[in-house]
Amino acid sequence: MNVRHLLVAFILTGAFFFANAQNYDLNDLRQAPPKNSLPVRTPQMGIHDVEVQNPSLDLKVNYWRNWTNFAINANQASFSDSWNSGGVNSISLGALFNTKWDYTKEGKNFVSELDLRYGKIKNENQLARKNQDRIWWDNKYSIKFSQKWALFAALTFETQFDAGWQYTNIDGVDTKSRKISNFMAPGYLTPAVGLEYKPDQFSSIRFGPATRMTFILDDRVQSVREEDTTRFGVEIPGKFKNDVSFQLLAGTDRDLTKWLHLKTTYEFLANFEELSTSRHRLDAILGVRVSRVISLLFNATLLYDPNQIEELQRSQSIGIGLNYKFPR
Repeated sequence: MNVRHLLVAFILTGAFFFANAQNYDLNDLRQAPPKNSLPVRTPQMGIHDVEVQNPSLDLKVNYWRNWTNFAINANQASFSDSWNSGGVNSISLGALFNTKWDYTKEGKNFVSELDLRYGKIKNENQLARKNQDRIWWDNKYSIKFSQKWALFAALTFETQFDAGWQYTNIDGVDTKSRKISNFMAPGYLTPAVGLEYKPDQFSSIRFGPATRMTFILDDRVQSVREEDTTRFGVEIPGKFKNDVSFQLLAGTDRDLTKWLHLKTTYEFLANFEELSTSRHRLDAILGVRVSRVISLLFNATLLYDPNQIEELQRSQSIGIGLNYKFPR
């Protein structure tokens, strides 16, 4: 062994001991914090019943519904003296008011409808005349016993606002000759009971026995014809008559289109003792909306009442004017 080999062995031995001297356990060098250095208190959970009050919403169900329609119509025509085709200067004005209240709850229904109409026309060289005049108030209570049928009790009142006259021409002057009607002359009050059929919410038919009371409260009202001994079925000079009758009342009130509305009412009344004096009345109103508040109204009435006159009475008018209906 020479000196070079001894030097190599010495270096390897020194390196081995140096490596063993640098091998430390790191876990021994870590510093653990003292226990409970920052004490944390565990909160106590308090659980108990809490009374929560119910919210007061104050909700109410409204079983009432209402529809109201108001219209004013005017017409005017004028012709110059040089107009050779003929014509009469005229002006007319009319108003219509209709309101209907409906209460429905659990198969029980109450309906109250008020219909008011009044209009006048003035032709040149003539006195002003009425072209429509009516007060009609109908009240009905019904109880359903099936989907479309019900028992009903009703009370209907009918009369007019103003006096009606017969006119004659005396020496070229238009003159009132006879007063033939007035407020409560005649006036009608008709209680009725029976059955009602409603195929839908827009139409109804009701029929049954009725008691029709006729009032003549203006002694100055005369019969339509001088030879008549009755006024609206009441013997002159009587003021009251009560008839036991059969009544049928049918009506519809619906929108045909967005701009077209139809309302019709037909009444048939037959006196059990005098069926030949049965009364028929048909009222129809057709409205055409031009704008939100302007409408064209066609109003027609057909009446056959032998107690007044044994002829068919007809009335019709067409006008354009303000027409407001709510709810819209």
